[in-house]
Amino acid sequence: MPLTLYSVSDGPPSLAVRQCLKALNVDYKLINVDFGLGEHMTEDYAKKNPQKEIPVLDDDGFFLGESNAILQYLADKYGQDDKLYPKDLKTRAVVNHRLCFNLSTYYRYISEHVMAPIFFDYARTPLSLKKVHIALDNFNTYLQRLGKKYAASDNVTIADFQLVTATMCLQAINFDFSSYPLVTKWYDTYKSENPDLWSIVEGGMKEISDFEKNPPDLSHMTHPIHPVRRQ
Repeated sequence: MPLTLYSVSDGPPSLAVRQCLKALNVDYKLINVDFGLGEHMTEDYAKKNPQKEIPVLDDDGFFLGESNAILQYLADKYGQDDKLYPKDLKTRAVVNHRLCFNLSTYYRYISEHVMAPIFFDYARTPLSLKKVHIALDNFNTYLQRLGKKYAASDNVTIADFQLVTATMCLQAINFDFSSYPLVTKWYDTYKSENPDLWSIVEGGMKEISDFEKNPPDLSHMTHPIHPVRRQ
């Protein structure tokens, strides 16, 4: 049976997984989870993922959440070679590091500054801006020290899928990160050399950009964690 991906159209983790599936040339069924309607917070969805987070992969009844784990699983199962997820111990460790860095720092700080204020009752503050610059500076340093074309290697790996989707959130709000030259070069290289993968990301970026100008009304939602903006 084909894979099924439960995804949200503008969600960076979902877009990362979709890039991976495209790169692996794997057929799958895409089910859009309507975040605005809270479809991810239903008890039915919780049967697939108790965390009620998106995305979720269904491989013939094997449900897997957490986009990093999904990327690793897909690359291990469907990779024709080990370029996306190298088997060499040290190179794989760098890929895993970049995935962890994205989760703990890079996407976390970018999301807090960009995404959270769009969808929920948060404000962009000097502190949230400072965290974004910390994340960008960290990433720029990692790129400098590694000296490779991409985030973890001279070819695209699953780490790039996550880091690119995080970075596009900044582009979506016209955030200028040109003062981080290696991040800028890496990002531009990815877009120019991987247009089929970038087209997946670009669709989500356009949605985020539209939401930045006209934030969605989620006042009907009762969220267990985030404060909902009341109209």
